[in-house]
Amino acid sequence: MPVLLEEKTAIQRNAANHGQTVSGYLRNLGMHYQPKTIFDRNAVLELLKINSDLVQLGGLLKIWLTNDDAWQALGREQALPTLPELLQKIQSKQAELSESVKKI
Repeated sequence: MPVLLEEKTAIQRNAANHGQTVSGYLRNLGMHYQPKTIFDRNAVLELLKINSDLVQLGGLLKIWLTNDDAWQALGREQALPTLPELLQKIQSKQAELSESVKKI
């Protein structure tokens, strides 16, 4: 039975998603090899977490720079870092983000 057009398209897409040629992908499947995806879900989740941390730190920096009253009110609710500590945390998260991107 010939391969249908939509099946061929799906096979080509799956091969591309796994960073393989169609023939290599089909050979590996035929030999009971489970191909690894080039998309690393855990790496993406790690990047999202780091990005979220950077957004939060950036928000604190914005409050600190633009509204001293809001910073004071926020400081009464939780322990806030000093400006140098905040900048160091941002730099640290940026370095962490850079290292995570290199792993991908």
